[in-house]
Amino acid sequence: MAESGDVEMAGDAVVEVGETGLFADAPGDEVEEELAVETPAARVTFVDYLKSPIVTLLIGTGDSQTTLSAHQALLVKSPFFLDAIAPDSAAPKRSIALPDSDLEATSCLLEYLYTGEYFPHKLPSGSLQTDPAADAIDSSGDQLLKHAKVYTLAEKLGLPALKTLSHSKIHLINSTAVAEIAYARYVYAHTRREDTPIRKPVASFWGQRSHVLRHETEGSFRQMCLEYPEFAFDVLSFVLDAEEKREERRRKVDEGDAGKGSARKRQRGV
Repeated sequence: MAESGDVEMAGDAVVEVGETGLFADAPGDEVEEELAVETPAARVTFVDYLKSPIVTLLIGTGDSQTTLSAHQALLVKSPFFLDAIAPDSAAPKRSIALPDSDLEATSCLLEYLYTGEYFPHKLPSGSLQTDPAADAIDSSGDQLLKHAKVYTLAEKLGLPALKTLSHSKIHLINSTAVAEIAYARYVYAHTRREDTPIRKPVASFWGQRSHVLRHETEGSFRQMCLEYPEFAFDVLSFVLDAEEKREERRRKVDEGDAGKGSARKRQRGV
């Protein structure tokens, strides 16, 4: 037997024998710890969703009201529908009125709940799937508004992943100044002031291009500023912040040139 601190060889295994033994940190008597075995949660299959009760959604009001249907198990992924349906109550609701919801946006929502996407899909290339019914360039704002309405519906229903998806699609659409004004009007009419992820890009877009694009909108830009003062303020803030940053860069350049002293070359002809 080797002395304390030596190494004993046993076949291919190497075991170091210390003065205090192999289990120096263990208590005097060896204690076996029982490992808690987690029971994996049962997998929810798509069939399980389809077996759940049908819930009717009443979209719009009056003669234009449209009835859609969906499975409860999919709808309750939304906190809004979970509260409205109350599936664990004695009498779960089987019909929900959505008088202010847009029909196309709601259909996109249901497509997303069932498939994880909605048309037009985002392609691996980063572009959008071609829509045969849509023009290559959105000149009216309809394509931008489609995704904007999905965004605000997802906000209402508490579905952040759908918000992110719809917002990403907005930035993949080629559009005209008229379309962008229509989109800006919807954003400032239907989102909160604190919703900077969607408002800030709008203000940035017009802050960078308003001196050119306002001439293409036939007075709509001016009307937008008067109708939504927050839009005008955000655009002006962007322009002033950009000018402040440019001035700061110029100041740093001037200070750097001044610090070079005699190293500056004299201007020719002076």
